[in-house]
Amino acid sequence: MEKLAKSGLSKEEIIEVYKHVLRGRRLDERLWQLTRIGKSSFNISGQGAELAQVAMAMAFDPKKDYFLPYYRDMTACLVWGMTSKDIVMGTFGKEADPSSHGRQMPNHYGSKEHNIVSHSSTVSTQIPLATGVGYAAQLEGKDYVALVTTGEGSANQGEVQEAMNFAGVKKLPVIFVVENNGYAISVANREQYANDDFSYRGPAYGFPGVTIDGNDFTATYLAFKEAVERARKGEGPTLIELVVSRLTSHSADDDQSIYRSKEEIDGLKDKDPLNVFEKQLIAEKYLSREEMDQIDADLKAEINQATDEAEAEPDPSPESVYEQVWA
Repeated sequence: MEKLAKSGLSKEEIIEVYKHVLRGRRLDERLWQLTRIGKSSFNISGQGAELAQVAMAMAFDPKKDYFLPYYRDMTACLVWGMTSKDIVMGTFGKEADPSSHGRQMPNHYGSKEHNIVSHSSTVSTQIPLATGVGYAAQLEGKDYVALVTTGEGSANQGEVQEAMNFAGVKKLPVIFVVENNGYAISVANREQYANDDFSYRGPAYGFPGVTIDGNDFTATYLAFKEAVERARKGEGPTLIELVVSRLTSHSADDDQSIYRSKEEIDGLKDKDPLNVFEKQLIAEKYLSREEMDQIDADLKAEINQATDEAEAEPDPSPESVYEQVWA
């Protein structure tokens, strides 16, 4: 675990990192609550990947770069500029939901204002779109970069290989990210691919591949910072494998106790990035436990307010069903 000071970020910025991580966790917990009490139809969780997502997103410039997320990337979307209310409006399917104006399932994040491109429920279709965004940057002679994420199971789709191959040939400014949590729903890594590391695929397409421990903030942030610098200089893509944990079942419709042992599930507590990061912050004297508790109380109040405001927003009117569908 690298020291946080080696990231080059100030104490104030490191504390903001913690707020982003904790906001992601508490908001994710709220979405689960809304699902369990019947106010939402679905949730798919990013618990276990929050720290990696914050480190990833902070290496980019959201004012000009593009983000093509996948369904577990809520925390990264918050760092990119979406608000807690934006997220909850998507869960409720409200007209003011920036992702789809209530037309999409929950967890399909998007915001035109923030250069976040919404994705399809068909997994990994965002990958070739990101290659297209990178190609547009190259053709326009601009230095914006496309960040695109998916899971390790989804990354085995054929269009992913085609997109990476084209991006490698053209040296496009695209950062491909595989958030590897060990399971494609119920299928473990050993049955998904034969390599030890997923990042081996990067060199096969002519660009670097890096595997990073997503619980190490500094290592993750610096890896993305380097990848972004390479992309802006015209040196092409990077494939980054983020090794993270999946602390919950695959989704609200799944029960991981069927295919994961009790011992494995209990052991996930030791891999919880929130706990790991809090211990590091205390050890390196960035925050005290009391200060963390106050931040937690403030964020819970923020999320309560966001939930109330989002629920009060109007639903889409039935007669508007064909609006906001095509550009």
